[in-house]
Amino acid sequence: MPTPERTSLAAIVDAGRVLLEAGGPATLTMQAVAQRVGVRAPSLYKRVRDREALVQLVAEATVEDLGRRLAASDGSLTALARVYRSFAHEHPEGFRLMYSVPGSADALQRASEPVLRAAGEAVGPDEALDAARLLTAWATGFVSMELAGAFRLGGDVDQAFEYGLARLERALGN
Repeated sequence: MPTPERTSLAAIVDAGRVLLEAGGPATLTMQAVAQRVGVRAPSLYKRVRDREALVQLVAEATVEDLGRRLAASDGSLTALARVYRSFAHEHPEGFRLMYSVPGSADALQRASEPVLRAAGEAVGPDEALDAARLLTAWATGFVSMELAGAFRLGGDVDQAFEYGLARLERALGN
C-alpha cells in the first residue's frame, strides 16, 4: 500500500507565501517550507523541482490572488486601483515578487483582464491597453514608493493617492 500524502502543492505554496511575507525572499527556502508543512525537505521535491520553481509558484499564486480580488471589485478604475493598493499593503513581499519573477505571464494576463475591461470602457477598445498600462504603472510606482517609505516630505499619502487617482480618472474620461 502506498504511503499517504503528507502535504499538497497548495499547502506548500501557501506556506511559501506566509514565509515570504514574514521574512522576505531570503526566508523562502525549501527547508523552511518543509518545516512549516510538517515534512522533511526532500519530500518537497516530489511536488516542487527546486527553490526557483517554488519562488515561481509563490509568485503565480500571489498574482492569482490579486486577480481574484480585482475581479471581485465593482470593476471601476477607481475601485481596481484601490484594491491593487490594498493588496500591496497586505502582501508587500508578494507584491514585489510578482513583478520580479519571469514566467508568470499567463497569471498576469488573467489578473489584468478587469483592468483592461475597465480601461476599455473608459477610453474605448483601441486605447484600452495604453490606458490600462498608464493606470497600472502609476499605481505600481506610487505603491512601490509608499512601501519603500519614499514619501518623506510630509502630507497625507492617502490623500495623495486619491488625488492622483482622481486626476487619472478625469484624464481617461471616466
